[in-house]
Amino acid sequence: MTVKEFKLPDVGEGVAEGELVSWLVAPGDRVAEDQPVAEVETDKALVEVPSSYDGTVEELFVEEGEMVPVGDVIISFRVDEDGDDAGTEVEAEPEPASTDESASEPATEAADAEPDTPSGRTFAPPSARRLARELGVDVAAVDGSGPGGRVSEADVRAHAEGADGSASSDGADDGPEPRPSPTPTDVGSGDRKSAVSKRGANGPAGSSTATAAGGPEPAGRETTLATPATRKVARERDVDIDDVPTDETRDGEAFVTADAVNAYADALESAAASTATETTPEPEPTDVDAGAEPAATDAASADATASGDETVPYRGVRRTIGKQMERSKFTAPHVTHHDTAEVDALVEARADLKPTAAERDVKLTYMPFVMKAIVAGLKQHPYLNSELREDEEEIVVKKEYNLGIAVATDAGLMVPVVDNVDEKGLFELADEVNDLAARARERKLKPAEMQGGTFSITNFGAIGGEYATPIINYPETAILGLGAIEERPVVRERDGASEVVPAPTLPLSLSIDHRVVDGAVAAEFANTVMERLENPLLLLNE
Repeated sequence: MTVKEFKLPDVGEGVAEGELVSWLVAPGDRVAEDQPVAEVETDKALVEVPSSYDGTVEELFVEEGEMVPVGDVIISFRVDEDGDDAGTEVEAEPEPASTDESASEPATEAADAEPDTPSGRTFAPPSARRLARELGVDVAAVDGSGPGGRVSEADVRAHAEGADGSASSDGADDGPEPRPSPTPTDVGSGDRKSAVSKRGANGPAGSSTATAAGGPEPAGRETTLATPATRKVARERDVDIDDVPTDETRDGEAFVTADAVNAYADALESAAASTATETTPEPEPTDVDAGAEPAATDAASADATASGDETVPYRGVRRTIGKQMERSKFTAPHVTHHDTAEVDALVEARADLKPTAAERDVKLTYMPFVMKAIVAGLKQHPYLNSELREDEEEIVVKKEYNLGIAVATDAGLMVPVVDNVDEKGLFELADEVNDLAARARERKLKPAEMQGGTFSITNFGAIGGEYATPIINYPETAILGLGAIEERPVVRERDGASEVVPAPTLPLSLSIDHRVVDGAVAAEFANTVMERLENPLLLLNE
């Protein structure tokens, strides 16, 4: 039996780290090669990480919510035979055979034993290893009480307490001095203090008083499961996570969410405030110098903490979007050109084609028509389909027409790319756009499907709105924003007279990199696009 360690693979071009969002397996699970074992969110997409082995999950080295650099070990497997070199083999060298005639046990017994490793690696979850580091305990020296000798947090604490007791009785000082064991108010929270004391101790924030005044009773657990983000909330709210009441469990252990932490902290503060109001006398008035600056206090920060604001990690796709927008806005001087197309004929053309599209199981939207109109504009005004390479001091005019379509998702705006738009028909474009948008919302896009764009489209009108100032998807040179198609008043010539009538119109917002594209060229491009949208039969040539 061999133990294989599996490292986080390169899950996309240029990706250096990822957040382990969720484990899809647990220790003891049997997995097959290529079976997904974890979901990892990179700064480009949410991807599933497949196993490289057929075997049994031995140990998980990373907790959900942790950021993991590419190449770090995240999981280990027990395999029956040598696998490929994607992991690191940690099988121990066999001990020399004994020459003692009494040591004649069958060889099968040794084969069935748990494999040792040169590093003396012990089976323990990440939370137990972290606690061992905090307490200065060598986890390999801890006797595990779990299945197969698995070490729990309780085992680590018991070992730490036993080490303290033996040190005081034996006076041994030849080993490294362990860190102090946690006090009752420290358990489960490192060097943080809880807002409620355990075992009747007087903790901070008037917790004993708060409990006596009707506040929530602390749970007083020894072990609590929570994501790193939730533990951060507990630190910010000055709450011991082991005290937070919860009915949720994972793997038989109590599991606490950020909402539960905030609710518990709010209840404590409410009870403490009520008690303070009843017992605190009015302060004596003091003289205040009218010209003096107000004394600095922690009231503002305390109010912010007490407000229950949610803290959300700024990473993954959201961080990538932010960096990309910052880079684009501060690199390319943006200019936005606004115009409005009268699209009576486009609305009629789509209505005429929808039944045929439905027969082919295609949902036909206005987007394919717009894409074809944009390609017509790019062919006539190619500098909007270009990239400025500043280091080389050159403008690369692209010969491919790969249009990125911005899609709003729970994680932020994602821009899948439709390649070679000029070579595809309306129905084919509609089907591809619908597929990419659906997979973008489900976070199932591959990184390659969001690369290689030469021009982008953002359809904010689908949510509501007319005009905007879209930010260019740098290093592209332009982006077109679409407003909502609605009936608006327009001026039409009829029988030699002008009259105002309602008509369907499409507002357009074209942002350009003014280093590459002049305002006049932008207006000409918009005119070409509007001409095709107002006369959709012209798209037959595209």
